[in-house]
Amino acid sequence: MSGATPGGTTPGGTTPPGSLGKKAGFVRAARESDAPGLARIQVASWRASLGGLVPDEILAELGSTEAEEQFAERWRDAITNPPSSRHKVHVAVQPDAGGDVSGGTASMAPVGFASAGPATDDDKWPATDAELYELHVLPSADDEGHGPRLLAAVADTLAEDGFRSACTWALSGDSPRLSFLETAGWAPDGAHSNLDMGVKVHVVRLHTLLSPES
Repeated sequence: MSGATPGGTTPGGTTPPGSLGKKAGFVRAARESDAPGLARIQVASWRASLGGLVPDEILAELGSTEAEEQFAERWRDAITNPPSSRHKVHVAVQPDAGGDVSGGTASMAPVGFASAGPATDDDKWPATDAELYELHVLPSADDEGHGPRLLAAVADTLAEDGFRSACTWALSGDSPRLSFLETAGWAPDGAHSNLDMGVKVHVVRLHTLLSPES
C-alpha cells in the first residue's frame, strides 16, 4: 500500500455543483507557493478525521509545527520535483471570505488538494493502474463541493495520462470518506492492511475504472 496516510474530511460529496453560490471555486495544478497551505490543509483534515481512530498523542504529533513544516517541504518537493510527469498534485481554490469568483479580482485561497500518480502496490501495474495518494479538504470548506471537483480532476488527468484504473486506501473506520468514494463510483476491491500509527489502524483499498480519454 502507499506510504501516504489515508484519511481526510468528508470532501463535500453531496453538494450539487449548481448550489455552490458565490464561494464556488475551481481546481488547478499546484504551484510551489501552495506548499505551506497544503500542509495546513492536510493537518486540519487529519485533526477532523482521525480523532478517535488514532491515539491523541499521535494526532498531536502530526499537528505539531515541526511536522507541518516537514509536510510543507515534502509537498514543495512533490510539486517542483515529481518522480515522473505522471505524478500530479491538484489544488482546489475558492475566493477568500467575501470574495466573488465572477468579479475576477478576488484572492483565490487553496482549500483542498489531491495527489495521484502510478499505483505503488505490488499487485498493480503502474503503467496502467493509478493511485489516488491523498485527498484533503479544509473542514471549514467541506460543503462547497471541492471534493467532487478534485476527484473529477484527478480522474480526467489520469485518463489523459493513459491509466485505465485507479485505487486508493482509506481507513475502514472513516465512514464519511468511504461513503463519499462509493457515491463517486469507487468500490472496495478486497485488499486490506494495517497502518502503524502507534496502534494498528485497519485500512481498505477501493478502486474504480477510468473512462478512456476521447
